[in-house]
Amino acid sequence: MPDFTHRIADARVRLVDSQGRPIAGAEASVEQTRHAFGFGNIGFDFIDLLGGPPGSGDAPPEPEALAEAWLGLFNTMTLPFYWRGFEPVQGQPDTTRLRRTAEWFAERGVTVKGHPLLWHTLAPEWLLSLDDAEVEKTIRERIRREVTDFAGVVDLWDAVNEVVILPVFTAEDNAVTRLAQCRGRVGMVRLAFEEARAANPNARLVLNDFDLSADYEHVIEDCLTAGIRIDAIGLQTHMHQGYRGEEQVWGILERFARFGLPLQLTETTLLSGDLMPPEIVDLNDFQPESWPSTPEGEARQADEIVRHYRTVVSHPAVESLTYWGLTDHGAWLGAPSGLIRRDGSKKPAYDALQGLVRGEWWHPETRTTTDADGVVMVRGFAGRYRMTTPVGSAEVELGAGVGSVTVMLDSVPAALGKL
Repeated sequence: MPDFTHRIADARVRLVDSQGRPIAGAEASVEQTRHAFGFGNIGFDFIDLLGGPPGSGDAPPEPEALAEAWLGLFNTMTLPFYWRGFEPVQGQPDTTRLRRTAEWFAERGVTVKGHPLLWHTLAPEWLLSLDDAEVEKTIRERIRREVTDFAGVVDLWDAVNEVVILPVFTAEDNAVTRLAQCRGRVGMVRLAFEEARAANPNARLVLNDFDLSADYEHVIEDCLTAGIRIDAIGLQTHMHQGYRGEEQVWGILERFARFGLPLQLTETTLLSGDLMPPEIVDLNDFQPESWPSTPEGEARQADEIVRHYRTVVSHPAVESLTYWGLTDHGAWLGAPSGLIRRDGSKKPAYDALQGLVRGEWWHPETRTTTDADGVVMVRGFAGRYRMTTPVGSAEVELGAGVGSVTVMLDSVPAALGKL
């Protein structure tokens, strides 16, 4: 049975006015406004909707409804910085549109993550014409530019994506793999992490990979031995060929938790249609013309998403889980992996996940009365809470475990129930 006690805040919150006097015997409202755990999803659909002129292709669901559905579940967003699309022409990056999108979500309390700073796939074709020294110089400049331009809005990055396969990638010629064959895996990780950290010392940098074999563990060991500071380990879990099951997922988490670093489940998918054949090795090799969501598949997806989230959230090493796609529109490989259908209607998986994130694991608004010392007791999932009394209101972060905190309320009278 999953255990979530390590996620629970059990706090003694003392409310005081602007003069530091306890607000004693007052009616108080307590309401959670954000999880400490990172419940994530991608924000690719929003770049055209919020960031600039419409893109080509089929239109996604209505932006207002899509944003409401996104914000109704998630607090962490991943935005795409795939170099080939971000800078198709050298010196002309798509900075304005992505920053506008990032700011829109950041203003709503969402943590925005950039993905990725260095990756062999989708490297710009114009990079191939440069020699290795120029390639390295250009990569360093690209990392510094993005981390600097987005500092304060995007302070969380997948610094390197898929480093295990990086020097042996053969699907297409690219200058990043060519450089990695000279510099080695550790050399490429050092390059990306050092440049990003120099550009923004406050940034949190993640090493991310789909290869969850011992090879990835060895790379992490080598990087740590070389003195490279890794802030979190990213683990991809695309499950186009079926749910891996609680036992296998837990085993993966246990293997990587041994490094003592936070774990991020960076890319998770579960299908609501036919599963990809098990003999497919590279998921990119299976992209049928039609891949619909089905009633049977949707029921399976809803069951599996609850099982997967319960398993992952119960592991103490995990700090976030990002589901890879809100809708089937534009889903990776055209798979029916979204939580919302192409027509904008919600699948059972959306409702099932909402039942966890904003139901079972959420502290609803409750009414209580402060004691003689202005104290209210709060027990719920760690995160941000809003305290409201007739004197005023304020928000406070409550971490997991038992603790005491004093909160000074603003002096503007607040109407209880209108939060």
